[in-house]
Amino acid sequence: MIETPRIEIKRAAQRIETDTYWLESRHCFSFGGAFEPANQNHSLLLVSNDDIVKPGFGFETHPHRDMEIVTWVLDGELEHTDTVGNHDIIYPGLAQRMSAGRGIWHSEMNPSKDKNARFVQMWVLPDTESVDPSYEQLEVMTELSSGDLFPIASGRDEHAAIKIRQKGAVLWGGRLAPGKHVNVPDAPYVHIYIARGEVTLDGAGVLEEGDAVRLIAAGSPELTTGPEGAEVLIWELAEPGIAG
Repeated sequence: MIETPRIEIKRAAQRIETDTYWLESRHCFSFGGAFEPANQNHSLLLVSNDDIVKPGFGFETHPHRDMEIVTWVLDGELEHTDTVGNHDIIYPGLAQRMSAGRGIWHSEMNPSKDKNARFVQMWVLPDTESVDPSYEQLEVMTELSSGDLFPIASGRDEHAAIKIRQKGAVLWGGRLAPGKHVNVPDAPYVHIYIARGEVTLDGAGVLEEGDAVRLIAAGSPELTTGPEGAEVLIWELAEPGIAG
Protein backbone atom coordinates (compact mmCIF):
# COMPACT_ATOMS: atom_id res chain seq x y z
CA MET A 1 0.00 0.00 0.00
CA ILE A 2 1.07 3.61 -0.61
CA GLU A 3 2.70 5.20 2.39
CA THR A 4 1.72 8.47 4.09
CA PRO A 5 2.31 11.41 1.70
CA ARG A 6 5.66 13.03 2.29
CA ILE A 7 8.63 14.84 0.74
CA GLU A 8 12.16 13.91 1.82
CA ILE A 9 15.16 16.07 0.92
CA LYS A 10 18.68 14.66 0.62
CA ARG A 11 21.14 17.55 0.37
CA ALA A 12 24.29 17.20 -1.70
CA ALA A 13 26.46 17.30 1.43
CA GLN A 14 24.41 14.47 3.00
CA ARG A 15 24.92 11.99 0.19
CA ILE A 16 27.29 9.10 0.77
CA GLU A 17 30.54 9.15 -1.19
CA THR A 18 33.10 6.95 -2.88
CA ASP A 19 36.43 8.66 -3.59
CA THR A 20 39.46 7.02 -5.19
CA TYR A 21 42.45 8.27 -7.16
CA TRP A 22 40.39 8.17 -10.37
CA LEU A 23 36.74 8.46 -9.25
CA GLU A 24 34.58 10.88 -7.29
CA SER A 25 31.12 9.38 -6.84
CA ARG A 26 28.15 10.77 -4.91
CA HIS A 27 25.37 8.26 -4.23
CA CYS A 28 21.69 8.93 -3.63
CA PHE A 29 21.38 5.37 -2.28
CA SER A 30 23.68 2.74 -0.81
CA PHE A 31 26.16 1.53 -3.41
CA GLY A 32 28.98 -0.98 -3.06
CA GLY A 33 30.99 -0.28 0.07
CA ALA A 34 29.14 3.01 0.68
CA PHE A 35 26.32 1.44 2.66
CA GLU A 36 23.47 2.90 4.70
CA PRO A 37 21.02 0.20 5.91
CA ALA A 38 17.98 2.52 5.74
CA ASN A 39 18.90 4.02 2.35
CA GLN A 40 18.80 1.32 -0.32
CA ASN A 41 16.16 2.36 -2.87
CA HIS A 42 13.18 4.54 -3.68
CA SER A 43 10.52 2.23 -5.09
CA LEU A 44 11.94 0.75 -8.33
CA LEU A 45 14.99 3.05 -8.37
CA LEU A 46 18.00 1.33 -6.80
CA VAL A 47 20.93 3.48 -7.93
CA SER A 48 21.48 7.13 -8.76
CA ASN A 49 25.18 7.98 -8.83
CA ASP A 50 26.78 11.27 -9.89
CA ASP A 51 30.25 10.18 -11.05
CA ILE A 52 33.33 12.15 -12.05
CA VAL A 53 35.95 9.97 -13.77
CA LYS A 54 39.47 11.24 -14.42
CA PRO A 55 41.00 11.09 -17.94
CA GLY A 56 42.06 7.63 -19.07
CA PHE A 57 40.29 5.84 -16.23
CA GLY A 58 36.91 4.24 -15.69
CA PHE A 59 35.03 1.10 -14.81
CA GLU A 60 36.86 -1.93 -16.21
CA THR A 61 34.87 -4.86 -17.64
CA HIS A 62 32.34 -6.10 -15.06
CA PRO A 63 29.03 -7.98 -15.07
CA HIS A 64 25.37 -7.03 -14.58
CA ARG A 65 22.18 -9.07 -14.50
CA ASP A 66 18.45 -8.20 -14.52
CA MET A 67 18.82 -4.44 -14.30
CA GLU A 68 17.79 -1.48 -16.48
CA ILE A 69 20.76 0.92 -16.51
CA VAL A 70 20.38 4.47 -17.85
CA THR A 71 23.41 6.73 -18.26
CA TRP A 72 23.16 10.52 -18.71
CA VAL A 73 26.43 12.32 -19.46
CA LEU A 74 26.80 15.88 -18.17
CA ASP A 75 30.41 16.67 -19.19
CA GLY A 76 33.01 14.98 -21.36
CA GLU A 77 32.59 11.55 -22.92
CA LEU A 78 32.17 7.96 -21.80
CA GLU A 79 33.26 4.97 -23.89
CA HIS A 80 30.95 1.94 -23.58
CA THR A 81 31.99 -1.56 -24.66
CA ASP A 82 30.02 -4.74 -23.95
CA THR A 83 29.96 -8.47 -24.65
CA VAL A 84 27.00 -8.33 -27.06
CA GLY A 85 28.95 -6.26 -29.59
CA ASN A 86 28.23 -2.63 -28.68
CA HIS A 87 31.03 -0.08 -28.70
CA ASP A 88 29.94 3.56 -28.50
CA ILE A 89 30.90 6.97 -27.19
CA ILE A 90 28.26 8.57 -24.95
CA TYR A 91 28.24 12.37 -24.69
CA PRO A 92 25.95 15.16 -23.43
CA GLY A 93 22.67 15.07 -25.33
CA LEU A 94 22.83 11.34 -26.03
CA ALA A 95 20.47 9.16 -23.98
CA GLN A 96 21.74 5.63 -23.34
CA ARG A 97 20.21 2.48 -21.87
CA MET A 98 21.58 -0.99 -21.25
CA SER A 99 19.24 -3.84 -20.30
CA ALA A 100 21.37 -6.43 -18.52
CA GLY A 101 18.80 -9.21 -18.85
CA ARG A 102 20.15 -12.72 -18.20
CA GLY A 103 23.67 -11.33 -18.08
CA ILE A 104 26.08 -8.91 -19.75
CA TRP A 105 29.64 -7.71 -19.19
CA HIS A 106 30.65 -4.16 -20.07
CA SER A 107 33.17 -1.40 -19.41
CA GLU A 108 32.75 2.37 -19.15
CA MET A 109 35.91 4.41 -19.63
CA ASN A 110 36.80 8.07 -20.02
CA PRO A 111 38.64 8.13 -23.37
CA SER A 112 39.93 11.69 -22.95
CA LYS A 113 43.57 12.43 -22.17
CA ASP A 114 42.89 15.71 -20.39
CA LYS A 115 39.19 16.12 -19.49
CA ASN A 116 37.08 14.64 -16.73
CA ALA A 117 33.88 12.80 -17.59
CA ARG A 118 30.86 13.50 -15.40
CA PHE A 119 27.68 11.46 -15.67
CA VAL A 120 24.67 10.32 -13.70
CA GLN A 121 24.00 6.60 -13.82
CA MET A 122 20.66 5.20 -12.67
CA TRP A 123 19.51 1.60 -12.16
CA VAL A 124 15.88 0.46 -12.19
CA LEU A 125 14.49 -3.00 -11.56
CA PRO A 126 13.02 -4.62 -14.72
CA ASP A 127 9.48 -5.96 -14.86
CA THR A 128 10.68 -9.09 -16.72
CA GLU A 129 13.74 -11.07 -15.72
CA SER A 130 16.19 -13.26 -17.67
CA VAL A 131 15.54 -11.73 -21.10
CA ASP A 132 18.17 -11.20 -23.78
CA PRO A 133 20.50 -8.30 -22.89
CA SER A 134 20.19 -5.25 -25.13
CA TYR A 135 21.45 -1.73 -25.69
CA GLU A 136 19.91 1.49 -27.04
CA GLN A 137 20.99 5.09 -27.47
CA LEU A 138 19.17 8.11 -28.86
CA GLU A 139 20.23 11.63 -29.78
CA VAL A 140 17.99 14.08 -27.87
CA MET A 141 19.63 17.46 -28.50
CA THR A 142 16.43 18.81 -30.06
CA GLU A 143 14.46 17.93 -26.94
CA LEU A 144 17.17 19.42 -24.71
CA SER A 145 17.15 22.69 -26.64
CA SER A 146 13.41 23.11 -25.99
CA GLY A 147 14.10 24.15 -22.40
CA ASP A 148 11.31 21.91 -21.15
CA LEU A 149 10.92 18.44 -19.62
CA PHE A 150 10.90 15.43 -21.93
CA PRO A 151 10.97 11.63 -21.42
CA ILE A 152 14.56 10.38 -21.57
CA ALA A 153 13.71 6.75 -20.84
CA SER A 154 10.36 5.04 -20.53
CA GLY A 155 8.72 1.66 -20.21
CA ARG A 156 5.52 2.99 -21.80
CA ASP A 157 4.80 2.75 -25.51
CA GLU A 158 3.32 6.25 -25.80
CA HIS A 159 6.61 7.99 -25.04
CA ALA A 160 9.16 8.77 -27.77
CA ALA A 161 12.17 7.88 -25.63
CA ILE A 162 14.71 5.14 -25.21
CA LYS A 163 12.85 2.10 -23.97
CA ILE A 164 13.37 0.35 -20.66
CA ARG A 165 11.88 -2.97 -19.55
CA GLN A 166 9.85 -1.49 -16.72
CA LYS A 167 6.32 -0.26 -17.43
CA GLY A 168 6.16 1.37 -14.01
CA ALA A 169 9.03 3.83 -14.63
CA VAL A 170 9.64 6.96 -16.71
CA LEU A 171 12.72 9.17 -16.51
CA TRP A 172 11.91 12.81 -17.29
CA GLY A 173 14.72 15.28 -17.77
CA GLY A 174 15.76 18.49 -19.36
CA ARG A 175 17.81 21.63 -19.35
CA LEU A 176 15.04 23.86 -18.09
CA ALA A 177 15.04 27.49 -19.14
CA PRO A 178 15.44 30.24 -16.50
CA GLY A 179 12.23 30.93 -14.59
CA LYS A 180 10.55 27.82 -16.03
CA HIS A 181 7.53 26.41 -14.20
CA VAL A 182 6.82 22.67 -14.53
CA ASN A 183 4.71 20.25 -12.54
CA VAL A 184 6.34 17.13 -11.18
CA PRO A 185 4.59 13.94 -12.42
CA ASP A 186 1.79 12.78 -10.14
CA ALA A 187 2.93 9.26 -9.27
CA PRO A 188 3.09 7.04 -6.18
CA TYR A 189 6.84 7.61 -6.01
CA VAL A 190 8.98 10.34 -7.59
CA HIS A 191 12.73 10.97 -7.37
CA ILE A 192 14.12 14.37 -8.35
CA TYR A 193 17.84 15.03 -8.87
CA ILE A 194 19.26 18.51 -9.51
CA ALA A 195 22.23 17.92 -11.81
CA ARG A 196 22.94 21.60 -12.37
CA GLY A 197 21.56 24.94 -11.29
CA GLU A 198 18.92 25.82 -8.73
CA VAL A 199 15.18 25.24 -8.45
CA THR A 200 12.38 25.87 -5.99
CA LEU A 201 10.01 22.97 -5.35
CA ASP A 202 6.67 23.48 -3.61
CA GLY A 203 6.86 21.78 -0.24
CA ALA A 204 10.66 21.52 -0.32
CA GLY A 205 11.97 25.04 -0.90
CA VAL A 206 15.20 25.87 -2.70
CA LEU A 207 17.23 22.97 -4.14
CA GLU A 208 20.76 23.30 -5.48
CA GLU A 209 23.13 21.21 -7.59
CA GLY A 210 23.54 17.73 -6.13
CA ASP A 211 20.38 17.86 -4.03
CA ALA A 212 17.87 15.03 -4.36
CA VAL A 213 14.22 14.80 -3.32
CA ARG A 214 12.03 11.75 -2.76
CA LEU A 215 8.28 12.20 -3.09
CA ILE A 216 5.77 9.66 -1.85
CA ALA A 217 2.10 10.16 -2.84
CA ALA A 218 2.85 13.89 -2.93
CA GLY A 219 0.66 14.84 -5.89
CA SER A 220 2.11 17.12 -8.55
CA PRO A 221 4.01 20.00 -6.89
CA GLU A 222 5.34 22.83 -9.02
CA LEU A 223 9.04 23.16 -9.72
CA THR A 224 10.44 26.58 -10.72
CA THR A 225 13.97 27.14 -11.97
CA GLY A 226 16.27 29.95 -10.83
CA PRO A 227 17.64 32.78 -13.01
CA GLU A 228 20.31 30.54 -14.58
CA GLY A 229 17.95 27.65 -15.35
CA ALA A 230 18.64 24.08 -14.26
CA GLU A 231 19.28 20.55 -15.51
CA VAL A 232 17.05 18.05 -13.72
CA LEU A 233 16.37 14.30 -13.77
CA ILE A 234 12.97 13.16 -12.48
CA TRP A 235 11.93 9.53 -12.09
CA GLU A 236 8.19 8.79 -12.13
CA LEU A 237 7.75 5.45 -10.38
CA ALA A 238 4.92 3.03 -9.68
CA GLU A 239 4.74 0.88 -6.59
CA PRO A 240 7.11 -2.10 -6.81
CA GLY A 241 5.31 -5.00 -8.46
CA ILE A 242 2.65 -2.77 -10.03
CA ALA A 243 2.92 -1.66 -13.68
CA GLY A 244 2.33 2.00 -14.47
